[in-house]
Amino acid sequence: MKIALVGYGKMGKEIEQILIARGHTISLIIDVNNTADLDADHLRDIDVAIEFTTPQTAYGNIVKCIEAGVPVVCGTTAWLDKLPEVEQLCKTKQGAFFYASNYSIGVNIFFEINRYLAELMNRFGEYDVTIEETHHTQKKDAPSGTAVTLAEGILSNLGRKRKWVCGTTTVPEELEIAAIRRSIVPGTHTVTYESDVDSITMTHTAKSRRGFALGAVLAAEFLRGKKGVYSMEDLMRA
Repeated sequence: MKIALVGYGKMGKEIEQILIARGHTISLIIDVNNTADLDADHLRDIDVAIEFTTPQTAYGNIVKCIEAGVPVVCGTTAWLDKLPEVEQLCKTKQGAFFYASNYSIGVNIFFEINRYLAELMNRFGEYDVTIEETHHTQKKDAPSGTAVTLAEGILSNLGRKRKWVCGTTTVPEELEIAAIRRSIVPGTHTVTYESDVDSITMTHTAKSRRGFALGAVLAAEFLRGKKGVYSMEDLMRA
C-alpha cells in the first residue's frame, strides 16, 4: 500500500519502520513543517492515511483525508467530541475511518477482560473499583484515552458507577481515575476492585511503543478498500 503518515513524532517513526518491514511504501509524510501539503493533490495516490498528531489538529486532518477520498486510521485521543461529525462525513462522502484509543492487541484483550470482570462484579456491591494509569511526561492528555475506554467499559457493566472523574473522589457513584506522569514510561494501566477483605487487580504494561504501532499498521491493512467506521473490535474479530 501507499501510506500517508500524518504526524511524524516518535509514534510516526515507529509506524514507518513497521510499514517498510511489511512491504508498504511511505508516499507522504506530514509534520509541523509541511502541514499545507495535506491536500487533495498530495493525497491523490494514497491508499490509507495514518494519523497520530494532537487533539487540536486531528479533526481537521481527518476531514481533509476523507474529503480527498482517503481512508484514515487515527490514533490521536482527546478530540472525540467531533467523532459524530466524522461519522456523518463518512456517510456523506462514502469514506472510511478507523479509530481506537489504543491499537495494542494486548490492550484490546485487556479491554475485553475488563468489561467481563465489571459484569461479574456487578453482583458484589462490597467491592469498589478504581483505575490508575501511568505514562511518560510528554503525553498530552490526562487521563489517557485507554483509561477512558476502560472506564466506559466499567460504567456500561457496573450499575453502581455513574460517571468517571480524573482525580480523587469520595462520591460512591463516581469512578476514580488516577493519572500519573513519569519519565520514560510507555504506558501502564491498572484496574483494581477492593473490599474490606481482599482486592482484585488487573494490569497491562506496555514494554515499548511497538505494540501500538503494529496495531495501527494492521488497522491500515484492514481498512483498505472498505467504507464506513471501524474500531479495534472489528479488527479483533476479522
